[in-house]
Amino acid sequence: MPRISLHNASVLSSEVPAVPILHPLSLELTEDRIAVIGANGSGKSTFLRLLNGLARPDSGTVTVDGLDTARHGNKVRRRVGFVFTDPLSQLVMPTGRDDVELSLRASLPRRGERRAAAEARLEAMGLLALADRSIYDLSGGERQLMALASVLAVDPLVLVADEPSTLLDLRNTARLRKIFAELPQQVIYTTHDLDFAADAARVLVIDGGRIVYDGAPGAALAAYRALALGVQ
Repeated sequence: MPRISLHNASVLSSEVPAVPILHPLSLELTEDRIAVIGANGSGKSTFLRLLNGLARPDSGTVTVDGLDTARHGNKVRRRVGFVFTDPLSQLVMPTGRDDVELSLRASLPRRGERRAAAEARLEAMGLLALADRSIYDLSGGERQLMALASVLAVDPLVLVADEPSTLLDLRNTARLRKIFAELPQQVIYTTHDLDFAADAARVLVIDGGRIVYDGAPGAALAAYRALALGVQ
């Protein structure tokens, strides 16, 4: 499993100079499932973006298998796939099939092989029946699952997902949790769904740009509830 390391990594606001979005963090992310929870605006999304070079630290370093995300961003992003909260910012082709095929273009230059591989991947995720619909005719949850299929098509070593269940109903949330549980990749995700967070082996609680708790799900969720609700 890839080794993701943060050493005194911090991110400053681009709008208010010298104001940190994330205070210096030093972490080793080695567990196969890691959930990140916290209030809106706490720094969760910025933290995730550090992990594949979408955001660069203003101080310190972030490395994936020894590759510095600031200096080797393209190599890092081949290892670390990212699923955005809004799938329309990620799905760039007219249909889900087209998007998955686009992801496979570099590894499978022959169109026939690429189409067959895309169909197999969509079928494995239960999405083949939706493959040729316009992405604008899909529900928000269906788009999110298509975006996930597109990212997974290239077999990243790590999957990073920013609030992947936000647009999903109960049935599709259960489906997503099952998919995540069965993936061979390391999965690091943010969520406001505490049941979903409890699926992880490790939970990070972020508040005000700082990790205020880092541990097993039960204790981490209790700490977050106490923080969010102001109870002991």
